[in-house]
Amino acid sequence: MSKKNKNKKQIKFGLIGKNISYSFSKKYFTEKFKLLHFDNCEYLNFDIANIKDFPKILSETKGLKGLNVTIPYKEEIIPYLDKLSKNAKIIGAVNTITISKKKKLKGHNTDYYGFKKAIKPLLDTHHKKALILGTGGASKAIAFAFKKLKIEYDFVSRNPNEFQLGYEELNQEIFEEYQIIVNTTPVGTHPNIDDAPPLDYHLFTKNHIAFDLVYNPEETSFLRKAKTQGAKTKNGYEMLLFQAEKAWSIWNG
Repeated sequence: MSKKNKNKKQIKFGLIGKNISYSFSKKYFTEKFKLLHFDNCEYLNFDIANIKDFPKILSETKGLKGLNVTIPYKEEIIPYLDKLSKNAKIIGAVNTITISKKKKLKGHNTDYYGFKKAIKPLLDTHHKKALILGTGGASKAIAFAFKKLKIEYDFVSRNPNEFQLGYEELNQEIFEEYQIIVNTTPVGTHPNIDDAPPLDYHLFTKNHIAFDLVYNPEETSFLRKAKTQGAKTKNGYEMLLFQAEKAWSIWNG
């Protein structure tokens, strides 16, 4: 520890999730702390089998100032929080938590910000409607971003309710109408890199955008198949960078 920081209190940040050894966040923030010479800061992975283990993390981890939240706890974490930001309340999912000196927990959502900033350069005037594959916590943030961008959207689910589409309904007519397809499911994530959402990939065209929130592997089967048909593609890495920077600014706000 440098002389500059040796007398400073240790500050801890971390990620709440399940099976998160692959995670981007720990590497990203650890490198950030080194770059900024924040020798008193540490980023930890809290890999928990059940959200009920969350209070134990809070009680046993001294100096905890902020947390990120990932799959599958972005919605399940909410009952454990004291307060939600305006956007997190509307979205109904949390991926960033601030912890006050009085140990009060406030939930925020920076996923929508990261996605909005990442997809914006790909958008053209004909991109008016989007399909969101999946209905979990991440999908809610994507929907909120589309609202901000004034793009209509519908959810696609393996078990659709009356307001959602099923994968078997995604025919040529639907693909012509919806020219943005976003995968918010973990399908295709390492190590299951050959898996892809059950779509007819021949229906993609050069007018489509295929965006995958998955970033490991760099090019998922979903993106590769869409690109073969001429679609513009992007993985979730840049979105992660943007949401992480937003989380950092919230923690230090």
